[in-house]
This record gives sequence, structure tokens and C-alpha cells, in this order.
Amino acid sequence: MRSIVTRTLAVALSAAVFAGTIAAGRPDITRAGLERALAPTFANLYVQQAAILGVPGITTATVGAVAACDRGGPTIADVGAGPDWICMMGWTDGHGAHQDGKFEVTVRTDASYVAGGPSKIIGLATITDTHGHDVPNPVFAFDGVIATGG
Repeated sequence: MRSIVTRTLAVALSAAVFAGTIAAGRPDITRAGLERALAPTFANLYVQQAAILGVPGITTATVGAVAACDRGGPTIADVGAGPDWICMMGWTDGHGAHQDGKFEVTVRTDASYVAGGPSKIIGLATITDTHGHDVPNPVFAFDGVIATGG
């Protein structure tokens, strides 16, 4: 009987630890990893947006996107999955002007993320292409993956 109780407690404890790990997300999801993933993804999509709008000469190098992320403020560690990541993105727009925008980011436990930025700067969900068609704006909301592990 004692063996069954011990085994049951061990299984319950293991399940609780596993559930806690899943709820907290992967500890190898870090601020630096998100920043390294977010900035080049944004830059590539900004180049696509420029092509749709017919703005010449935009490259990932001219965009020069840089992200600075924080998870949930100063009392929460900048690690793990959650819907409470805020990333400030800085970049150079198609007119050569520096832009800063706040992106709300949800990071999932599988190290994928979805980000949405300020429509006043990056445009609405749809934009009009050079042929007059309304098309999805690639930088309005986008997703990507954070490289984790070794």
C-alpha cells in the first residue's frame, strides 16, 4: 500500500512540475533571442511592403531594424512564453526618416511568435499596391520563430 501511495505522489509531483514548465514556457526563450528574431523578420517584411507600394531602393540594410524587448515590465523576467512581450522597434523608413514603433508580441511555448505594430506608422491591415488592388500589409501583423537551444 505504501508503495502505491509513494508512486502516486511521485507521478502527481512529476505531472505538476511538467505542467508548471509548460505554463511558464521554455526558459531558453529569451529577450535576446526574440530581438534577434524579430528585427530581421520585420526588415524583410518591410522590404516586401515597399515593393508592394512601389517604393524603390529599400533593402534590409537600409531599413536597419533594431528591436529592444521587455516582458511584462520590470518585475517579470525577460524569458519564456507569454502574451506580455513589448518590443520597441527602430528602423529607417522609405523616406530616410528614423521611425520607432511599439510592437505587442505573443510568444508561444514552441518558440514561435506573432507581432503587431502601430498602424499609424506601418499602415493598416490592407494597403493599396501599385496596380490599385487592396492587399494584405505584410508588416501589420506577422509571425516568426525564435532560435533556441544549441
